[in-house]
Amino acid sequence: MADLELSTLVTIQCKQQTIRAVRFNVDGTYCLTCGADKKIKLWNPHRQLLLKTYGGHANEVLDAAGSCDSSHIISCSSDKSVILWDVTTGQPLRRYRGHASSVTCVKFNEESSMAITGSVDNTVAYWDVASRRQEPVQVLKDAKDTITAIQVTNNGIMTCSVDCHVRWYDIRVGKMISDYIGQILTFGSITHDGQCYVLSCADSTIKLFDKDSGELLNTFSGHESKDYLLENAINEKDSHIITGSASGDILYYDLISSNCVLKLKHSSNKPVVSLSHHPTENYLISACEDEVKLWGSKPLEE
Repeated sequence: MADLELSTLVTIQCKQQTIRAVRFNVDGTYCLTCGADKKIKLWNPHRQLLLKTYGGHANEVLDAAGSCDSSHIISCSSDKSVILWDVTTGQPLRRYRGHASSVTCVKFNEESSMAITGSVDNTVAYWDVASRRQEPVQVLKDAKDTITAIQVTNNGIMTCSVDCHVRWYDIRVGKMISDYIGQILTFGSITHDGQCYVLSCADSTIKLFDKDSGELLNTFSGHESKDYLLENAINEKDSHIITGSASGDILYYDLISSNCVLKLKHSSNKPVVSLSHHPTENYLISACEDEVKLWGSKPLEE
């Protein structure tokens, strides 16, 4: 249990009004914060260092992702647009418009040649960021309500929706599998081994499903969702499910037993809506209002 002896290593006041999403980059060296101030900020959280600010959206930035080589950022906003950024110069390279409403989530594929976005307009769009094409390559219209989360693996794409469904698009065979969960889904992750969905539900539970069979394996409860779109994360060992809470807490659940084995206090009563776990090390970054905290058992070695 030594790996769960976590404490606050760094606290950053982001000066972005409210943080809508915080994301580690592909190797966990940097993180992105998406703000209600219409900007994205790139940080080295381990050193409390602001590296760059990206401004170009006309409304709140709701999500962002870094490319596999950390040379580009893709972001999405309430302004209905998606922007591809050059990390070094801070300049927007392309602006994609095709969604009819706020764009809620965005991910790169593994090669970062494609960006996948989900929207309040119920659609998922694929954008070819390697070319100059402005229109989406493909638009998926299976959902009946807002897309709340997207996860991308090397063989498929998972989407979560307010219509209570998780959908798996197998890109190898061009097949879609839809599972009705019975609750509004506020976020979804896939375990590192690719075998399970981890789905945050609006009824203050997280549900663990076998991806292939659709079988419910476990339910985790103890946090408060209220009306917030809470996110979840999975630690680097696939041993613990992590969630924020409307109460200001961060909870670690044991994946097998479903017991809450650790509770961290980010805030006394403000919701922790976004969090991101380091891909290979025992670090967590959480966002609450305009504040980001880096949690770990020890500082990153220089």
